[in-house]
Amino acid sequence: MELAQNGMIIEAKGVTKQFGNEVAVQDITFEIPQGTIFGFIGPSGCGKTTTVRLLTGLYEPSAGEVWVLGKHPKKFSQHIQRKIGYMPQLFALYQDLSVWENINFAASLYGVSLRRGRRLNHLLDFVELNEHKHKLARNISGGMQRRLSLAAALVHNPELIFLDEPTAGIDPVLRRKFWDHFKELQNQGRTLFVTTQYVGEAAYCDYVGVLSQGRLLMIETPDGLRQRAFGGEVVDLRTAERIGYGDLQQLYQVPGVQGEIQRIDNSTIRLTVDEASTAMPALLEWCQAQNLKVESIQEYLPPFDDVFVELVKKETPNE
Repeated sequence: MELAQNGMIIEAKGVTKQFGNEVAVQDITFEIPQGTIFGFIGPSGCGKTTTVRLLTGLYEPSAGEVWVLGKHPKKFSQHIQRKIGYMPQLFALYQDLSVWENINFAASLYGVSLRRGRRLNHLLDFVELNEHKHKLARNISGGMQRRLSLAAALVHNPELIFLDEPTAGIDPVLRRKFWDHFKELQNQGRTLFVTTQYVGEAAYCDYVGVLSQGRLLMIETPDGLRQRAFGGEVVDLRTAERIGYGDLQQLYQVPGVQGEIQRIDNSTIRLTVDEASTAMPALLEWCQAQNLKVESIQEYLPPFDDVFVELVKKETPNE
């Protein structure tokens, strides 16, 4: 596999894309190592699709540079193109062809061997469409069309796969199946670049880029996103008796406790701590010293929807 000298499969440095007076993405810089799932997360219209089109050579940057598999996208050879799979946001196959005819046509575009029947059947099994392969594309559901698009993007066995909002508009059960497929592809050694507006899908990624209004706010691991959003890890402490105001103030002196202490209900408080694994024993000792009976103490993992809101508020305080 062709890689940049630093071993990264994708690099973007200071990339901006402008359409007339409108800036779609502004000064974005990131690197993606081989064999990872990289999630590009943000609301609709924030620049995710524009970024994918820059990385695949459909657009040229107005400023900055892009390298994919060690090459500039506009200089991709056929050899490099065959290493890349692209699932667009909208269904781009032929409505009047059957499922089988569509995937067979996609295979022919990439020069897949004519002895490809086993490969195509395996792919249709992978996306759970084999029993529907004789149906016209127009007569299958939207979720099935998304699965057919995924199969077409994989037909030539690419090493790097761009998936632009692959789970948009499909139900949560099918969305989970898609991510199971993506994890299986990663286990086969593939690198996946996945855009999504479903913030909760960050949990499936190795690294997450948070995009807002065309600006890349940060790249982090899923756990790193939570820490940056809330200033640490979060612990829920439930006691038999209500913790009074005076005791709450003393809690700030417990090693590892930082930030806001939030009262969830009459007997439960939520604390931000440096590390839950070290703070929880200290909290238990403090409760014992105060003669407070602990009913439960556990780490709380905030939903990624809440994480995203907190991150955007912190990174764009004036907007």
